[in-house]
Amino acid sequence: MVSVLEEFRLQSRFCGEFESPFTEQLLARCADDLVAGGIVAKLTDGWIGNARADAVSLRVAGALHAAALAGRDVKLQAEYPDRRSDWSMDRVWPVARDFLEREEVWARAFMLSPPQTNETARATGLACAFLWLAQRSPQPFHMLELGASAGLNLNWDRFRYAYPPWNKADSGGPMIPTQVSGFPPEWRDIEIASRAACDQNPLDWDDPEHRLRLRSYVWADQVARLDRLNAALDLARAQGHKVEKADAAEWVRHKLAGDLPLGTTVIYHSVFYQYPPREVRHAIRDAIEEGGKRTTENRRLAWVRFEPEGVIGGQREHVRYVVNVVSWSKGKRSEATLAEVDPHGRTMTWFG
Repeated sequence: MVSVLEEFRLQSRFCGEFESPFTEQLLARCADDLVAGGIVAKLTDGWIGNARADAVSLRVAGALHAAALAGRDVKLQAEYPDRRSDWSMDRVWPVARDFLEREEVWARAFMLSPPQTNETARATGLACAFLWLAQRSPQPFHMLELGASAGLNLNWDRFRYAYPPWNKADSGGPMIPTQVSGFPPEWRDIEIASRAACDQNPLDWDDPEHRLRLRSYVWADQVARLDRLNAALDLARAQGHKVEKADAAEWVRHKLAGDLPLGTTVIYHSVFYQYPPREVRHAIRDAIEEGGKRTTENRRLAWVRFEPEGVIGGQREHVRYVVNVVSWSKGKRSEATLAEVDPHGRTMTWFG
């Protein structure tokens, strides 16, 4: 099991690889403080659970970003990248450390909740899968998202997409900047009859505290991601689709009970399936497979997965993320891996 210190070091390196030098350096300073027995050591002392799975380092980074965004500490706010493009960790860290020492009780309370992101840039990969399905499956679609956080990706068809052939750059919603290689399906309007989503701990796009928490987990120097999130939150508020609080396995079993509706029921998730315990993953799989056995020509089922390949049945040593679709018609199952994707949605290679 990865130690807390190792988790900080690993996450620091990961942030650097994913183009966030601010968070890379911040977590490196946190790791040094942990070694020195400072406030980070106090906040993480005796951490119960898996430090890597719990993303302890991102809880600390999230607390600091939340404090900066909300103006809880004006000195900290003034040094963060959205206020100062020439930020320096030599200036940031002493202020951040002082804040954590002064606001230890608040920081501990913030760290109790697991990090949640609702990365809308993954929508390009998801949309490509839905368009691919629309070429092969009857409409309308009935969209069911698992592990949906605030449900922002329920509105995937109302986003703007930078992919030129789709001609969706002026269609409204957040701009999704994914760089696409290959030749994914052409854009077509899909009839969507219903949208629903679940999460064990859903965030409400209408709650200021929940909005702040979502914003706080965007890495502070990735301003374009923050702008995209803000636009997606505003769109979600306008559309009004709330996420249900539920266990994913129980929820999907309930949703698939009885006859499926006319058209295609589409269950989907992105960077979610690796987090539930194995028995929950198996329960989700079994509920969907059982639903697939009851499909007909006009009542179909599809399972769209934007996940690490090793988690959805590929070889465990494979670390790449893929878009994979399992579909059923008249009880017959088929499967296709359509694309390799960056987990933050920066790039996609389509080979479907």
